Amino acid sequence: MLTVPEAARRAKRDPETVRRWIRSGRLRATRVGTQHMIDEADLAEVAEDQLVLPLPVGWRRTATHGPMPNVIAAIRASRTGR
Repeated sequence: MLTVPEAARRAKRDPETVRRWIRSGRLRATRVGTQHMIDEADLAEVAEDQLVLPLPVGWRRTATHGPMPNVIAAIRASRTGR
């Protein structure tokens, strides 16, 4: 379990951004006294989602009307094991 400042350091974000994720419901957290405690797996899931901006509607299909390949996932997969 991580506190908000610890979670912010791991996600390389401002602590207020992490608090905003909690308030909006994007990030699950448990209150212990006055502090929010965040599970590491929940933080990893939210932080990963925040790295990639959504594609505009017109860019979601290729010229042949097939789905766009997930280039980010391909790059990440190619870098694992280095």
